[in-house]
Amino acid sequence: MPIRVKSRALPTPDRALSPISSHPEVQLPDIEHEDVFRDVIKKLSAYIAEVVYMPSTFEQLRTTSAGDDLRTLVEHLSNRVTNPAIVNALLALRWHYGAINDGRGVSEARANACEIVAWRFLTRLSEREAVEFCLYEIPDDCQRDDSSQLDEPADGGESNERTALLRNTSRPSSPDSCSDYHHSGTSRRNKLLKSISKLTMSRHASDIEELEDDPTAPFTHLNALEIAAIADAKRFLSQHVVQKIITGIWNGEIIFWDRLSVHSEKKPRVYNPNTADPFSRLRVPKYLKAYEVAFFVGFLLLYYSVLIEQNRYTITPLEILLYVWFAAFFYDEVSEYIDAGSVFYAADVWNLFDMIMIAIGIVFAVLRFVGLYKKDYTLVDIAFDVLSLEALFMVPRVCSILSLSPYWGTLIPCLKEMGKDFLKFMVLVVIVYVGFLTTFSLVGREMYSFPHMAMIVTKIFFGSSYVGFDIMEDIDPIFGPPLMLIFVTLSSILLMGSLTGMLSNSFSRVITHAREEYLYVYSVYVLEASTSNRLTHFYPPFNLIALGIFRPLRLFLPSDDKFRQGRILLLRATHAPIVGAIQVYEWFTKRINPDGFDNFRGPRTSSFRRQAAPPPDRPDSRPRSGYRPRMPTSRPASAEVVHRPKPQRQIPEDDTGDAPTDVEVRISELAAKIDRLTALVVSLQSGAGTETVRT
Repeated sequence: MPIRVKSRALPTPDRALSPISSHPEVQLPDIEHEDVFRDVIKKLSAYIAEVVYMPSTFEQLRTTSAGDDLRTLVEHLSNRVTNPAIVNALLALRWHYGAINDGRGVSEARANACEIVAWRFLTRLSEREAVEFCLYEIPDDCQRDDSSQLDEPADGGESNERTALLRNTSRPSSPDSCSDYHHSGTSRRNKLLKSISKLTMSRHASDIEELEDDPTAPFTHLNALEIAAIADAKRFLSQHVVQKIITGIWNGEIIFWDRLSVHSEKKPRVYNPNTADPFSRLRVPKYLKAYEVAFFVGFLLLYYSVLIEQNRYTITPLEILLYVWFAAFFYDEVSEYIDAGSVFYAADVWNLFDMIMIAIGIVFAVLRFVGLYKKDYTLVDIAFDVLSLEALFMVPRVCSILSLSPYWGTLIPCLKEMGKDFLKFMVLVVIVYVGFLTTFSLVGREMYSFPHMAMIVTKIFFGSSYVGFDIMEDIDPIFGPPLMLIFVTLSSILLMGSLTGMLSNSFSRVITHAREEYLYVYSVYVLEASTSNRLTHFYPPFNLIALGIFRPLRLFLPSDDKFRQGRILLLRATHAPIVGAIQVYEWFTKRINPDGFDNFRGPRTSSFRRQAAPPPDRPDSRPRSGYRPRMPTSRPASAEVVHRPKPQRQIPEDDTGDAPTDVEVRISELAAKIDRLTALVVSLQSGAGTETVRT
């Protein structure tokens, strides 16, 4: 019987099978150079939400065709967009999407997409352009408005010691505008997250919302690296282009203050030893860390001297000096908390040690003074016993410099995560412990007291199972043996085995990303030490001199230029030996490595004329690959300011980070095979749509 075959094409699927496919109908964000931070976030979030609509891992977005739209966005941003807040906005969106738990993984995919676009965009730039984008601080709207109305000072527009604070105090401020961006703590973190949520939820709203308060106000005076640290963008911070900037800040090749004067301005500069003030080296994180170690070594020596002497009846000169050290340390921590904010302060695990050390010192001082006043020497002995606890935290704090090495810097995040999981698991342990302790205490109350039974149960939990078997008959002949057998089985086998396995998983989870964890800890410390808006930073214990002289004067003298000039003179007088030691060290290092400060130097341009982009005659037309428009600026060209070099050759591939590992190569090969298999299945479905008709 003849068979007639009639071919009919099947309908083509509306969407590709990859998590992110090419969307010709989705317009690329039109971001102008003059757009404020909130507008940049709204435009970028609209595009990211349109092209990322299915769950996708970081490696899929980075290595497979799933990230095609992200590559298109990177090309568009690098060729057409010159807004300096691009990286800040992408990292803020990364934090916003990363904090959302939608249960499907779409928000996580969008967070990964923002992080990938941010660091790929930086790889398209020269080193100096990357420095400017990463260290660009979100300006204050009030400051931006006032800058157009106030006259430029005689020094070319440079500001005073506390740029943002002093400008705000010179004009009436409203409670609804810019008066609360200094708030810190948990409320600051919540404000940062809520501000981005408002923008992403209202990206399709009308322009009436533009009249409301700016929801991005909590982000004022934060640069891209600070936002990345707050957002836990560890992959971004671990990229080579970002780490080179952070290392430049650590070594003092990139500085924020080049001179100590009343009208100095905080802005990123390349250090020039021929023109910069030597006292500006006091703000270099490397030297801050070195002095911190020396300060804690002196602290530890005083601590040992007081405890070994341990005079119960009077306060010795060494003890007075220890109190001075405690006071200087406390005041320095308060200043650091105010300058860095609690968001950065809480990110450094060593600050927890500092707070505990301060608390122990305060308790010791109170008990010591009260005991001497009442002549209660038992209380004095308790005070010294409390001071003995200080060594548990002071000795690790002295060795905290080891956390800047790759080995120890990797172990500390592992211990931190294991500690968190341990505390969570101990909730279950306490519940089981209290239940069995209550039962054993009531059943065996005739033989054992409650404290005695509590000690026995604790020994059993920590491995002394034989103790329970020895006394189970004494507790109760009937209920004692089965209850003790159940408790020993739970504590020694089930609970301890589960705890060991959970901690092992925590260690493996962190050590897998060991390099990212270490570089995150390193980056947080560098940013914490370098992002202060304070011009005069006194090292402890010299900070007590400034506190004792200038704090009382502020009560009845105006905070004018003469007042700040006095702080600068005091800083120069007290820190001259430290600066001399730094100059000697740099002189020796310069003889060994003459090009020590030339890492960020290169061709300089004398103007910032913006090149006109070719008109987009077609929707898919883009500038040539070597085109890079200039960012206009109102600042005059200077050899001290970070300039942009001439346009460099466009990097053909955006993954210019570290070399891929074997696992990444295998993942990439597997993803390529999956893509080819998917294309084969789609072609078979399109060509195999046949219909057989039997006649």
